Amino acid sequence: MSKTLQVRHGGYVDSVTLMQVSKTVSGSLGVTAALVAMATELNLDLAASMGFDMPERTSPNEMLVAVEAADDESLATALDLVDAALREAASPAPTTFGAAPPPVTVGAAARGSAATVALVSTPGEYAFADAVDAVDAGLHTMLFSDNVPLGQEIALKRYAEEPGVLVMGPDCGTAVIAGVGLGFANVVRPGPVGIVAASGTGAQHLMTLLDHAGVGVSHCLGVGGRDLSAEVGAMSTLRALDLLAADGSTDLVVVVSKPPDAQVADRLERRAQELGKPVVFALLGPGRADLTAAAERVVTAVGGTWQRPSSTPGSVASGRSGGYLRGLFAGGTMCQEAMLLAAERVGPIASNTPLAGGRPVDDQMRSDGHTMIDFGDDRLTRGRPHPMIDGSIRVERLHAEVEDPTAGVVLLDVVLGLGAALDPAGELAPAISAATAAGLPVVAAVVGAKDDPQGLESQMDALGAAGAWVHGSNAEATRTALSLLHDRKDHS
Repeated sequence: MSKTLQVRHGGYVDSVTLMQVSKTVSGSLGVTAALVAMATELNLDLAASMGFDMPERTSPNEMLVAVEAADDESLATALDLVDAALREAASPAPTTFGAAPPPVTVGAAARGSAATVALVSTPGEYAFADAVDAVDAGLHTMLFSDNVPLGQEIALKRYAEEPGVLVMGPDCGTAVIAGVGLGFANVVRPGPVGIVAASGTGAQHLMTLLDHAGVGVSHCLGVGGRDLSAEVGAMSTLRALDLLAADGSTDLVVVVSKPPDAQVADRLERRAQELGKPVVFALLGPGRADLTAAAERVVTAVGGTWQRPSSTPGSVASGRSGGYLRGLFAGGTMCQEAMLLAAERVGPIASNTPLAGGRPVDDQMRSDGHTMIDFGDDRLTRGRPHPMIDGSIRVERLHAEVEDPTAGVVLLDVVLGLGAALDPAGELAPAISAATAAGLPVVAAVVGAKDDPQGLESQMDALGAAGAWVHGSNAEATRTALSLLHDRKDHS
């Protein structure tokens, strides 16, 4: 066994890029472990837990390259792959600043360009300072970083009120501004619908459902998953509504969110009545419409014709006798929507992000009756790629559910688009085939647009060929999974 840990100086690389590099290197022949990440305290601890000897002194501005391989030749090949992947990520070189050295702060970058938006993707413990710098420069600020303390989020959004700029985030994974996708975003057509989203995959699902029906998007402004909480009070959502009200390319606004605070939701509905443009609310919660139903309302409201999302049957027509529903999700909103729909039929659902009245799972995320896990939750992505980039954690869990006799039906999502893995269906397909061969039905909800780089049709075909039930709607996929449960009444 050969291994090395290098500390590289001289440049910051954002976390999404490094997650993708880590995944690429991990898949190299002979590599048994790989971590390419900035040298934050969290990543140093992760490297130590993987068995690497830690350097005496590092800074978060330095990069860790930790690789373990079967032999020296495999190790050398993996390190060459790291170099190639980092060169590709850095290309093309920025030219905005001519021959001058690249800027080292957000404010310096703003002074040297005509930019109006800043994207901050530094580690959560450092992101606040960079975001303040962006706000001081008068930039609308997308804070992709997660693990930012709630108190810092509140302070940042209050600080942004005076200059009148929008803070998108923290943990804002998705935005589309004038047709340009930021973070995890789908390739959708331009159109009259503006979206304000306290939800990443919820925004993606809504955009792709609209795209399927021929309706485009002017802008999608993410605001962070906590913005509609009682503590934050929708500060960014209210600002985003004002921006879209003034935007000439937006005719109708949609607000999409995981279950919001009730008083905050009431405040938004009152504000919507004064906006001067129609507003459709796609706020998940008990008794509220699902995202597919909300998308249909939007399409109808702008004069379009609703197109029912596609679906194909799977190879296993009934769940295992007496088994429970198991949800394995990459998208937090997809998980929340599925839990809301399922709980109406089968009662409380165990989860790492449970609904009110639901049961929390243990620290090992073990299934307990009807169980749904959000594998994209912050606690499960510390030090490892998001499951939309690296699906291995869900592949492992799917194999475990096959071996669990209490698993009756598996429900999962497959999210396409910019930033996501190039072949998520291909990564999941062998495990799905193993599940269906063992008599365990798998139902997949695919969130994707026809122009996404993965190829929507080919991804759905690959899942279907593996035996999965495949839906273009998460709500319909959940209903199918519920209908497949054998002896469902025994668990209600």
